[in-house]
Amino acid sequence: MRFLGNIEAKTDAKGRVFLPSVFRKVLQASGEEHLVLRKDIHENCLVIYPESVWNEQMDSMRQRLNRWNKQQQQVFRQFVIDAEEVALDSNGRILLSQRMQEMAGITQAVRFIGVGDVIEVWAEDKATELEQTKEDFASELESMMG
Repeated sequence: MRFLGNIEAKTDAKGRVFLPSVFRKVLQASGEEHLVLRKDIHENCLVIYPESVWNEQMDSMRQRLNRWNKQQQQVFRQFVIDAEEVALDSNGRILLSQRMQEMAGITQAVRFIGVGDVIEVWAEDKATELEQTKEDFASELESMMG
């Protein structure tokens, strides 16, 4: 399951937004019906996890973190506190709760960005700030990939 794309959309007054059809098709082809929405741990955006990807993430964390260690249990708890289950309605929309919109600074215009096995949801103005010049991108990629 791979999500690719950079698609603009708008939330309605209730916080609903159409999940781009290209992403819905990937979910349908993979048999994914349930989604989890979470604030990203590094960036000011939301991340949509297909249920299978979320479960893999939870299993990986649980294997690495000791539930009998207070600090590690708090890290795990904090990770799941900022998550919500979301569902596609019959029109292909998801609901971004007020809490999630506030966490990501979303007012109305959003950008969906396919990032491998997850989908990021950015406030349009914050997504625009992400873009590097072609020269900077090429230079960074060259230094990383060597």
